[in-house]
Amino acid sequence: MPWRLRMLEKKEYAAQSAEMIEKQLRRRGIRDAGVLAAMTAVPRHEFVPEELRSRAYEDVPLPIGGGQTISQPYIVAAMTAALHLQPGDRVLEIGTGCGYHAAVLSRLVREVFTIERRPELASFASTKLAQLGYPNAHVHCGDGTLGLPELAPFDAILVAAAAPAVPKPLLAQLAEGGRMILPVGDAEHQELQLIERRGDAFPTKMLEGCRFVPLVGYHGWQEP
Repeated sequence: MPWRLRMLEKKEYAAQSAEMIEKQLRRRGIRDAGVLAAMTAVPRHEFVPEELRSRAYEDVPLPIGGGQTISQPYIVAAMTAALHLQPGDRVLEIGTGCGYHAAVLSRLVREVFTIERRPELASFASTKLAQLGYPNAHVHCGDGTLGLPELAPFDAILVAAAAPAVPKPLLAQLAEGGRMILPVGDAEHQELQLIERRGDAFPTKMLEGCRFVPLVGYHGWQEP
């Protein structure tokens, strides 16, 4: 692509990103400056299939292959903001997908460990994150419902797929005072839950309704 066209394309994506931040996030109550800055900095269009790049900044989830989706911008921002992340945090993400949410998280915390069960998506995300310069985001391929016990505990855990119940291994891998956010429910009705670890207790706050792809794994839904 000629240099001039690349510059025009970059300018167009920047305008779409700015509109996304204002209309989809700020106007819907996202106030966390760090989250807004991270989502401004991460080029969402780089993580979607080529044929969908013109829709990358729309307020909708988009297909990324294998029956999986990239979550709509608002839900990415809302889930991230709810965790109240700190720069020194170590975060576990379940459901890497294309790697977009891991990239956003990586701009806010020290390290992100993310698990994707589909090898082709894990490979894509790992390559894309490296190409775009997110060296503190580490992609693992496997059953996300088992977490990464060898790397635990985690200050925060974010689950980007809907579980029938909260996976117990993930609760066990939360650090004291750690937070976990995940959608819980069936295929039609799900609710975001925010869980905090206080010793052996896990007080839970219900946030809002949502719609995610199923969390498949030993402590989730079985492979269809």
